[in-house]
Amino acid sequence: MKTLRDAKIGDTVKVVRLHGEGAIKRRIMDMGITRGIEVYVRKVAPLGDPIEVNVRDYELSIRKADAEMIEIE
Repeated sequence: MKTLRDAKIGDTVKVVRLHGEGAIKRRIMDMGITRGIEVYVRKVAPLGDPIEVNVRDYELSIRKADAEMIEIE
């Protein structure tokens, strides 16, 4: 299983599935990350946290812990 945390800078990936339950999953979906959407990885902070991505024509910073819950292809 490959997650958003594994994606490299410059990759455009497609979300396959969201893991997690309850409020955490809901928060990720509220940020616009849903199944089938394409995500472009713009930057990764020097220590790897957070990851900056483009989703639905806006920029989003997401923590590594949350990025691990997003399965990609």
